[in-house]
Parts: sequence; C-alpha cells; structure tokens
Amino acid sequence: MRIIISPAKKMNINTDDLAYRDLPEFLPKTEQLLERLRGMSYDELKKLWKCSDKIAEQNYERLQNMDLRRILTPAVLAYEGIQYQYMAPAVFSGDEYEYIQEHLRILSGFYGVLKPFDGVVPYRLEMQAKLDSGLYEFWGSSLAEKLAEETDCILNLASKEYSISVSKHLPKDFRFITCVFGEELDGKIVEKGTLCKMARGETVRRMAEQRIEDPEDIKKLQLLNYEYSEKHSDDKTYVFLKK
Repeated sequence: MRIIISPAKKMNINTDDLAYRDLPEFLPKTEQLLERLRGMSYDELKKLWKCSDKIAEQNYERLQNMDLRRILTPAVLAYEGIQYQYMAPAVFSGDEYEYIQEHLRILSGFYGVLKPFDGVVPYRLEMQAKLDSGLYEFWGSSLAEKLAEETDCILNLASKEYSISVSKHLPKDFRFITCVFGEELDGKIVEKGTLCKMARGETVRRMAEQRIEDPEDIKKLQLLNYEYSEKHSDDKTYVFLKK
C-alpha cells in the first residue's frame, strides 16, 4: 500500500533536525522545469503563481539562486501546511519515520513524486499551473507508473488537483481508495477544506503510529471527531462523517 498526499504552498528550510536520504526520483524532469521557469520574466511568473507581490518577489529570488542538490530539507519536514501540522512528523519516532518512508508519497507539480526523506528546496509551482501545455501533460503517466511499480493499492489522501495526476493513468482494476472527510447536509456529503486537511494529516499520523498495512484497518480509526460510515462508503471511497 502507498498513501498519496498533496504538498503545501508554504515551505521552509530545515537542515538541522534530520538529514535527507536521497535525491528525488524525477530530478532530471525537475531540472527541465527549473530551466523553463528561469526563462520567464517576473511578470510572467507572478501571473503563473497567482500570488501577491511579496510572495512573487520571494519566489523569483529563490529561482535565481536555486540549487537542486545543495542545502536540502527532507520533503516531509519542508512543507508547512495544515495537513503537515496535523501529521506532526517532527515528533515521530524512528519506527514511524520508517513507516512513512516506505508507505507515504508526496505528489508535487515541481518534483513529481517524493518520498518523505527525499531532499528538496522551497519552490512554488502548483499542479494546475498553466505552464506551456500544462503540468498534467508534462508529467503524463509517469507518476502513476512509478507508484504502480511499488504497490497494487493506493490510499488517496490528496486533493483532486493532485490525485487526478495519478488516478486517470491507472488500470481500471487497480485498487485506488479515496478517503472523504465530511458531514451530511440535505442528503449530500459536504467536505470543508481546512477540516479535510486536518483529518488527512491526522490519518497519516495514526497510520504511522499503528503501522497500518491493510486499508481495512483505517475504518477503525477515530479521526478528529470523524467516524467511518459504512452506509456511505464503497470499495473505492471510504467516507468518514463528523459525529
């Protein structure tokens, strides 16, 4: 089983707590993206990033000085979003780190697929970014093929923006399970962005703590007041409802 999650926009540099282990699998393709981004003007990049002047200036400066092989942070410690805060990898035990290194994969518009201890640098490039023909076209089926080499079951804790870069390229009989965290309103399951991110991070943490190997065991988890709903779930979608 492999667990896929989204990256976060906010990133940091942390070379003190833990050392990175490997360079990312798709680094040659990342180098192609870096070269393309460096060839763009500040105004073009700001439009691509859809961000404020402050963030654009910071990331423009990063691009000019970016070295993909030096001053690297383990990916799982580099991202600072809500999901990562609730995962809380900084306080994992050694066994929990080994669990996520084997099972967890971070999808990225810039790096493709990352293992938790792959070394990365701060960047800004979302999977939906309108770069040339688009990043979905750029990555093609390569991310799905890489994951399918490792496992026959993917637990999807990523947003649709990222998960679709994998799911649409998998064989129809491949086991791809999406977790939904929501509440029932007027007969429909409604997800709320921030709460979903919190629950996804919590799920990874609990799975690491309990060394879960079988997706069926996820159904037993109590997650931030969410409870598995047999009624609303099927083989491809595990629905957790707010109690």
